[in-house]
Amino acid sequence: MSIPKRNFIFDFDSTLTRVEALDVLAEITLVNNPKKEEIIQEIIDITNLGIDGDISFTESLERRIQLLNATKLDLENLISTLKKQVSVSIEKNKAFFEDFSDDIYVVSAGFKEFIEPIVAAYNVPAERVFANTFEFDENDVIVGFDRENPLSLHNGKIQCIRDLKLEGEIQVVGDGYSDAITREAGVADKFFAYTENVSRDKTTKNADHITPNLDEFLFVNRLPRNISYPKNRIKILLLENVHPDAFEKLSKDGFTVETVSKSLSEDELIERIRDVHVLGIRSKTQVTKKVIEAAEKLLVIGAFCIGTKQIELEACKENGIVVFNAPYSNTRSVVELAIGEIIMLMRSVFQRSTELHNGQWNKTARGSREIRGKKLGIVGYGNIGKQLSVLAEALGMDVCYYDVADKLALGNATKINKLSDLLAISDVITLHIDDNAANKNFIGAAEISQMKDGAYLVNLSRGFVVDITALTTALKSGKIAGAAVDVYPEEPRANGDFYTELKGLENVILTPHVGGSTEEAQKDIADFVPNKMMAYINFGNTVDAVNFPTIRLANHNNAHRFLHIHKNVPGIMASINEVFAEYNMNITDQYLSTDEKVGYVITDLDKDYSPKVIKKLKEIEGTIKFRVLY
Repeated sequence: MSIPKRNFIFDFDSTLTRVEALDVLAEITLVNNPKKEEIIQEIIDITNLGIDGDISFTESLERRIQLLNATKLDLENLISTLKKQVSVSIEKNKAFFEDFSDDIYVVSAGFKEFIEPIVAAYNVPAERVFANTFEFDENDVIVGFDRENPLSLHNGKIQCIRDLKLEGEIQVVGDGYSDAITREAGVADKFFAYTENVSRDKTTKNADHITPNLDEFLFVNRLPRNISYPKNRIKILLLENVHPDAFEKLSKDGFTVETVSKSLSEDELIERIRDVHVLGIRSKTQVTKKVIEAAEKLLVIGAFCIGTKQIELEACKENGIVVFNAPYSNTRSVVELAIGEIIMLMRSVFQRSTELHNGQWNKTARGSREIRGKKLGIVGYGNIGKQLSVLAEALGMDVCYYDVADKLALGNATKINKLSDLLAISDVITLHIDDNAANKNFIGAAEISQMKDGAYLVNLSRGFVVDITALTTALKSGKIAGAAVDVYPEEPRANGDFYTELKGLENVILTPHVGGSTEEAQKDIADFVPNKMMAYINFGNTVDAVNFPTIRLANHNNAHRFLHIHKNVPGIMASINEVFAEYNMNITDQYLSTDEKVGYVITDLDKDYSPKVIKKLKEIEGTIKFRVLY
């Protein structure tokens, strides 16, 4: 069966390049002009008027050239600049231009003098470049353009394409109105509005297809491309007011990102997640097994926080969904709050503040003590516990710690082997333990009774690790002098009314789970988590995944990358490689990592593959998910 002939006609400015060339030329020629910004803005305005069809293109050219005052030497500088401004997805798919050179034309209202040197690097010869040409005076100053060229006229692209008399289907790719009307005029069969660099309403509303990058164009046409699935088709849903930097980072990488300011209920999430590939949440959204089973396209979840208890990790693993969190990004924020609360508790700051707000002047040293020389007992010596240890020691505290794992002490901190011993000697106990279900009521009535009389308790870890009723009783009796609590056994999913037995106790600082909620921490999280998610989506890397075997494989040019997630049972790797052998595919790199339940293998291959290969790999018994990256 023969494939119908197709001709691909590309615009140049803001399509093949990220910029309008004459605007860049203005930056070069006006560099020392005191009215530079004013003139450049006028040139940009004239450019847009011409592109949108609001003035004739001939008029647009005349007015811009008069303002430019450019020379041949300026064009050399322009070409050098434009070579660095090729559109990102065009550059990544350079092979398409080389492999389909005979079918590609550049038709532009720009100028051959700077277009030909740029597209030559993409194997587009001068004879398939149709554009305007400059006219120069005896001093090589640009004074005009060839007015006989149809591309210097209004709607000149229509005449130019008609004159080419191309056989077969004609597809036009561009960002301007002059590109859009080629289909209406009958000289193009399809028009693709190219929006990678600029999106114009007049252009997109007349398009057969809006293509935010060349990957999308190639995907629609079933042509070879740099990546198998265009990033703009990968849908990302970010919930719970995730920091806007995450949206910016993911959008800039080409993904389609939607944000929701709140958490969603199970039913709401099931409804929204069916077409979602990547989910970003914080601590309130519950990703249940029911949600996971409804998320047929879901590849990865990013928890923009430390904890992952809100996510059914095993269900994610069984369905081939990789989970990342931010174990370090808000460490400093939590530690600073812990230090601050220890000082405020021991100085009775909140009691004095409340009294003064009520008009009572109570200048007293009673119940107000320095933290210097006091013993701080840290329960949980992980990332937060260790940094707290260093800062507390710098403030003069005597630090000891307890951890179920063997952790190396920092500075002069002392390891205590039994929790009861730590409780008995500490003036302040601060909790930094994980969300393991076994830690429920880790500090209960029995543990409180072992504490030093008049000690203080700070909980910035998990709400369920402290028996709130026992803590309330101890505070009321004076056994515990004060407490700071940031987390609770049950927390609301949204802002509003909240009740705890600790409410109203004057020696208690209550905060609404804001230990890691600083602008700096959220910004760091919005950098860390998206980077991990993109590393998995773009390359298959699972470094720092919470629930998955770890793989990081270097990116290879001129190779295909297959990702295969499967049940960890004997014989699957053999079956995978049998398929590759059957189709005579050469493996250039392969890495397998497993845990007790799943295996994850990345394979790079240097040979083009048949769709039958994909079908056979997906049909291997035990396969959970299969994906082709490029």
